[in-house]
Amino acid sequence: MSNAVHSDFGRIAKTPRKVAILDATVGVLSSHMPAILAALGCIVLWQAVIWIFKIPTFMAPSPLDVLYAFRDNAATLMRNFLPTVLEAVLGFVFGNLVAILLAIWFVHSATAEKAFYPIAVFVKAIPIIALAPILVLIFGNGVAPKIIIAGLICFFPTLVNMVQGLRSASPAMLDLMRVLSASNSEILWKVRLPSSLPFLFAALKIAATSSVMGAIVAEWIGSSFGLGALIIEATYNFRSPLLYATVVIAALLAVILFFIVSIAEAKMIRWKPAGQH
Repeated sequence: MSNAVHSDFGRIAKTPRKVAILDATVGVLSSHMPAILAALGCIVLWQAVIWIFKIPTFMAPSPLDVLYAFRDNAATLMRNFLPTVLEAVLGFVFGNLVAILLAIWFVHSATAEKAFYPIAVFVKAIPIIALAPILVLIFGNGVAPKIIIAGLICFFPTLVNMVQGLRSASPAMLDLMRVLSASNSEILWKVRLPSSLPFLFAALKIAATSSVMGAIVAEWIGSSFGLGALIIEATYNFRSPLLYATVVIAALLAVILFFIVSIAEAKMIRWKPAGQH
């Protein structure tokens, strides 16, 4: 009898939770329904073009061919997916961390900004495709040059936005903090960093997708693993369905990183209007 009562209470407690999860799922699907329908429409159009014009598979596979490629090459895709994720995430973390620390230094030292900002611009001006072989020669064919290239792609947008964000603090608020004898670190943590968050997250969204691109470009040069290497292999062997499946996975990875940053932004910047996320 006692066990039956506890079981009933458990079912009653779980029911509202299931309803809340269901409501949240329906809400997310409803809000993204235009994007879902647009994506489905593009896939249907793609399949129709392949059927109508009878395009050979080695030139342009149909969505069904790409779907079969996912099924037939699942182990290969997963084996090459994990290194790219590692390189993109580590490049994102280290590139943005260095950019944030440099931005803080530049805001507090005009000399440092005059000395190193032009160097940062010069490094940014070097094409990544030209920089990659240099890094491979220095660091070898391991993971290190891929992480560095992914980090370099993330670095500059975050540096520029973070400097601008730290300087966007209200002058009246800065004057008030100085009148209250606040130290530079107190001004940084309580005024400058909060005011810089919208600028920082705007840069992080760009960096989230760019880090995947940087990792893949780095894998094109002297690498035998990763999604970039798999793209090269599939291209030269005319395995178009596998090539498209690899590109789809790379794009999904970039989208997932973008949404993770967007969720973090929504949690941390609660004063920002929802429509601006």
